[in-house]
Amino acid sequence: MTFKEQSRDVPDYLKRSRPGMNSQHAVLGVDIGTSSSKAVLVALDGRPLALAVRPHTTSTPHPGWFEQDAELVWWGDFVELTRELLARCPSARVTAVATSGLGPCVLPADADNHALRPAILYGIDTRAERQIGVLESRLGAGAILARSGNRLTSQAVGPKLMWLRDEEPGVWALTRRMYMASSYVVARLTGEYVLDHHSASQAVPMYLLAERRWNESWCAELAPRLELPRLAWPEEIVGALTPTAAALTGLEAGTPVTCGTIDAWAEGISVGATTVGDVMIMYGTTMFLTAVTDRALTSNRLWSTAGARRDTFTLAGGMATSGAITDWFRRLTATDYPELVAAAAEVPAGSRGLLLLPYFAGERTPLFEPRARGVLAGLTLGSGPGEIYRAILEGTAFGVRHNLEAFEAAGADITRLVAVGGGAGHELWPTIVSSVIGHPQQLTRETVGAALGDAMLAAAAVGEEPDMNQWNPVVGAVEPDPESSVAYQALWPHYLELHRQTRAIQSVLADFNMS
Repeated sequence: MTFKEQSRDVPDYLKRSRPGMNSQHAVLGVDIGTSSSKAVLVALDGRPLALAVRPHTTSTPHPGWFEQDAELVWWGDFVELTRELLARCPSARVTAVATSGLGPCVLPADADNHALRPAILYGIDTRAERQIGVLESRLGAGAILARSGNRLTSQAVGPKLMWLRDEEPGVWALTRRMYMASSYVVARLTGEYVLDHHSASQAVPMYLLAERRWNESWCAELAPRLELPRLAWPEEIVGALTPTAAALTGLEAGTPVTCGTIDAWAEGISVGATTVGDVMIMYGTTMFLTAVTDRALTSNRLWSTAGARRDTFTLAGGMATSGAITDWFRRLTATDYPELVAAAAEVPAGSRGLLLLPYFAGERTPLFEPRARGVLAGLTLGSGPGEIYRAILEGTAFGVRHNLEAFEAAGADITRLVAVGGGAGHELWPTIVSSVIGHPQQLTRETVGAALGDAMLAAAAVGEEPDMNQWNPVVGAVEPDPESSVAYQALWPHYLELHRQTRAIQSVLADFNMS
């Protein structure tokens, strides 16, 4: 089914306000990510007109906590990026806006939409371990899995809301609304309090996955007095730009705004990973995978969610760290990426006896172990930066295989894998991944990522169906290296065993890290 068939009918006010389509008409897509924000202005025929990027950081006020300032980062980046693109393309007229963002997050706000504290981020934030236990005891772990399609993990929104109630009662007393990155930007643009179905399905245990609606009784129990946002689909137009937002951003008042979604699902849209059997592998700060399914599949090792499009569901997996480890090593060695990649490329598969567990910030799927820690085994006096960097890439590749095997065990059919994200643009990393998993990965022309998917959502919302052959065609594939695959197949059981054998020690060391 095409994007156009998925979109709502274009409202009459939009039909009246849209002049004839030409090269100056464009859509705006903005993605607020973990470590940077990107915005892209795209002509309605899929031609990219301009791209802008703003790096930013997360704050870690306590070990295991990850936060961002919604006003400064989420809204501030949107405003700055939009104004930059409009200044660079003064003749472009934006006909629709879509945004995505990191998630699921928890940003508490009062009745007037004022943020009450920094946003609590997704599964890398592990502060609510105690609340997970309380909710499982109160609601029943089996009932939570059956109703929401997911177990409670550090990714879940519900325990983090309960943490606010328990640990910051002054904030909770004022809290009336909750936002994620995309929904907060939409609220600032339109005044609408709305959340897309996919993001809501990650607000475990508050959403009934099979029925695609809020679980109002559980919501009332764990978050009393919280007003629930209206639900919509990512491509739906949910409001129009207010005069205030227009003055701040430089966009025209009345410009249609779509609901948007979480960044990984927008990234999947950007590479056309929207058909049942498609799997997206996102190479970013964290490695993220989505498998499109035609029904809700339940697994206690993965996340089961509503899809980015109405007729689909997804299974999702996410490692806590991947690109974050490569950046850590780059900073640790004060070495640029090209030099590290060149050194690693000279090292044979298996990193001359090094094996890495990439659990530097705990692990999400398929382990769900926030107390897991990174392990580098096999070091010798001959181990150099090339060996260690290759071991990092191989360790994250084994993490990808761990997730793909969990997808298949849950019943997902995998017919096509497509790579996306900054790390996919470097040949060595995706080649290692393909050699570990034994499958090729398609590569598309554009690596803009979620911002491009946002632009596609915006175009679809106003009746301009994105043609992937124009917007982002497949231009190649990464194939497994047969010789490397043999080595990785031999190492695979040892990767699993290394975690089993060191799991208890990792947990003990986590206590030292927290002290």
